Amino acid sequence: MNATMRVTAPFGALYLAEEDGAITHLLFSGERISAETATGSTELLRRAQKQLEEYFSGKRKDFDLPLNPAGTPFQKKVWQALREIPYAQTRSYKEIAEKIGCPKGMRAVGMANNRNPISIIVPCHRVIGANGKLVGYGGGLEVKDYLLRLERGIGK
Repeated sequence: MNATMRVTAPFGALYLAEEDGAITHLLFSGERISAETATGSTELLRRAQKQLEEYFSGKRKDFDLPLNPAGTPFQKKVWQALREIPYAQTRSYKEIAEKIGCPKGMRAVGMANNRNPISIIVPCHRVIGANGKLVGYGGGLEVKDYLLRLERGIGK
């Protein structure tokens, strides 16, 4: 079954998509989900919505959902590395590149990060520049800052 669901986040709308029993997308309101996907709620989408609500309220640190992001083998390797960044911590593009065995692949890691179709759940917001500064985020730097502050328990 293919389905999508709108979820309200503290900073605006998000759109979840499911295909064949796995989450395939969590996109910000300006991003597009395939027109072939039906709008409607499923048990998995409701579970994902509940987990996102718990995350935004500070009660959840890890997501327990089946995920199936479409991407190249390299992108999937990067996205798996992102999922291993602990809650409230950050890593640089260089650290991710080194972790996946491609120490000079910072730009490629950045491009894979940019193409992450399951934002927040696959925490690309936890990747920052080598100098510690916030760089690039599909939802905007304000949302990235919000998410990092939320995870660190700092006023939103």
